[in-house]
Amino acid sequence: MQIQKEKIAVIGAGSWGTALSLVLADNDHEVRLWGHNRDQISEINATHMNKKYLPEIILPETIVGYDSLEEVLKEVNTIILAVPTKAIREVIKKMIPFLENPLTIVHVSKGIEPDTLMRISEMIEDEMPESLLQDVVVLSGPSHAEEVSLRQPTTVTVSSKSMEAAERVQDLFINQHFRVYTNPDIIGVEVGGALKNIIALAAGITDGLGYGDNAKAALITRGLAEIARLGTKMGASPLTFSGLTGIGDLIVTSTSVHSRNWRAGNLLGKGQNLDEVLENMGMVVEGVRTTKAAYQLAEKYGVKMPITTALYNVLFNHAKPKDEVDLLMTRVKTHEMEDLANVLVEKGLE
Repeated sequence: MQIQKEKIAVIGAGSWGTALSLVLADNDHEVRLWGHNRDQISEINATHMNKKYLPEIILPETIVGYDSLEEVLKEVNTIILAVPTKAIREVIKKMIPFLENPLTIVHVSKGIEPDTLMRISEMIEDEMPESLLQDVVVLSGPSHAEEVSLRQPTTVTVSSKSMEAAERVQDLFINQHFRVYTNPDIIGVEVGGALKNIIALAAGITDGLGYGDNAKAALITRGLAEIARLGTKMGASPLTFSGLTGIGDLIVTSTSVHSRNWRAGNLLGKGQNLDEVLENMGMVVEGVRTTKAAYQLAEKYGVKMPITTALYNVLFNHAKPKDEVDLLMTRVKTHEMEDLANVLVEKGLE
């Protein structure tokens, strides 16, 4: 089937927005990449490089940078929203005056908003007038921008309330380097993508403390149990967490030096405080805000999340990382399959 080529606006010129722009450009779409930093956009247009976020990568000439939202949104039907969770509401409010027709928003960030406890698709629906929003699609999965920009094999998932919309976005992105699956479980896809950042932070802490692979393997495994426990309470399918946006994304984010959440946790484990870590990172660490949101969600749904609680204490109550790890290791004994059994009973699958 011949895929119709589109004009697509990518909002957010960080590493992930730029890498996805390259995928779309490889598929012969006309890509408009928006960023708020005028010097950065000028560099992209003059040198076809985004040196701050993806040094050494040459971008196709079909990627054109914009610093004007009004200009970048002209005649587009699809927007790729690649900004941090905390900036989503502000950016959408700024876009609305320049939108004329209903369009599809594809969000590619991974987080949950503290206090409102909304997933990103819910935040978008909350801010966008119904007359301007055709569909919301989430793109998520184990995918480092650094590897995507090098055209290394990557597999992701798209999800939406509308499978027709998800399949259209699948067609926009899929190629020989970038394989895209669909999944109807938008709650599970978003929850898995957001909460894995918490476990990645914790995994970085164990590495920073000098603990070995045994500790990290246990942390990742029990972390997945926490994610599934909360996710199913929120209405997700437990099967989603065994897929790309569950265990797949969890593994890659918890074990790779490309992961900013792992790197931030590693610095915490080595003794830096949170303010020092965030200053040294120079980029948004989504797991910090998501830890607060997940802690609040655990209280709301009455779900036990010991790893999340331990990390919350480190980030917001000034607890020492080693003390929290020691507390995790001395928790009351339980059966490993208890969590799975409870999920199956709740879903009527026993």
